[in-house]
This record gives sequence, structure tokens and C-alpha cells, in this order.
Amino acid sequence: MSGRFDCSDAFERAMGLREAVSAVRRGEIVVLPTDTVYGVGADAFSPEAVARLLGTKGRGRNMPSPVLVGSPGDLDLLVDDLPQRARELMEVFWPGGLTLVARHKPSLVWDLGETHGTVAVRMPAHAVAIDLLVETGPLAVSSANLTGKPSPQDCDAARGMLGEAVAVYLDGGPTPAAVPSSIVDITGQSPVLLRAGAVSAEQLRKVVPDLGER
Repeated sequence: MSGRFDCSDAFERAMGLREAVSAVRRGEIVVLPTDTVYGVGADAFSPEAVARLLGTKGRGRNMPSPVLVGSPGDLDLLVDDLPQRARELMEVFWPGGLTLVARHKPSLVWDLGETHGTVAVRMPAHAVAIDLLVETGPLAVSSANLTGKPSPQDCDAARGMLGEAVAVYLDGGPTPAAVPSSIVDITGQSPVLLRAGAVSAEQLRKVVPDLGER
């Protein structure tokens, strides 16, 4: 049976985080609040757990899961030769609503789906999410909805769609908005905006003036 924990209560928050960390280490999936929408997460380095996440959402391998990290330094564990432009974007917009697409280390043993050697990474600006990520390390995290349904802004909506397939629900209250993160591809010579979202193109161009758009 799924456990649900009210993270506005200090005791329940601590207990919920412990249960969520244990669930991730067992290869189960958990729901967590972020600064954009609620996400469903799994151990990024467990192919079985990631497959469970994608299967629960009804999402194919052609739509690989992004990864959330608990600190900017975690990105260096996943990516070689991070461009200086990427570091400048991280300095301004992390933690926050910016996802960066970079080429991951070839040596990494993981399977997020059909990534073609890249990974989409973000550091969320949400204390509960960060506390969890610090304990678990990088998590594969996708919006906590069934594919084709609206992304949830509260724990009730996530639970209504994912039900008992999720081991632990961390209820952090409503999210500020249903706006997804912006996605910038940093794999080429110049950064490219793949999706406009929480961070506008105008804001991004103040840091990287040569930002292109797809």
C-alpha cells in the first residue's frame, strides 16, 4: 500500500523522506513536489526502476526521462566537458525552472530510454525535492501524470492518476504554477531553446545572447 506524507508537518516530512529514500533504493517509484509540477521519480541508475516509471506513466522509451539533481556539482558526475555557457546558465537559473540537455558520460551504466547519448538535467527549487535528491543522488523524474493527461499541481491529482503503482507520495502542497521547465540544448556550438517554459527566451538571452530556437 502506498504511503502518503504531509511535508508541512516536520515529523511527517522526516518520516516521508526516510520512506522515500528506502523505496528508491528498493527500485520503487515515488512522487515528489517540485517548483514546476509534481514529479514521479526513480533511481536513475536502475534500468528496472526507470522502466517501471515509464510503464506506470504509459510512456514509451522514445520519450526518455529527465534527471533531477540535488546540487550543481552533481552534473559533473553525469557530464564530461560541460561548456562554459552551461555553467553560466546554471549560475543564474539553478535551482529553478531550467533543464539543460547535455551529452552524458559514455561510462555511465544507466538506461533512461532512447536518449542518443544525451541527458536532460535540472536542479529544482523545492526544499523537499532537494532533501530527497541529496540522499538518493540523481533521480529519473518525469511529471507525475499518465501520458496525455495534465501535469499535476498537487498530490491528490498525482495519486488519482498513479495510485498504488507509487510506493511513497511526498505531499508538499500545491505547486506555484503548472508551467513546465524551459529546456535548452547545450550539445552544439551554440545553445538552442527546445521548449519555452518557466524561464523565458528573453531571460535566457541575457546570459547567452546567441541562444537559438528550434
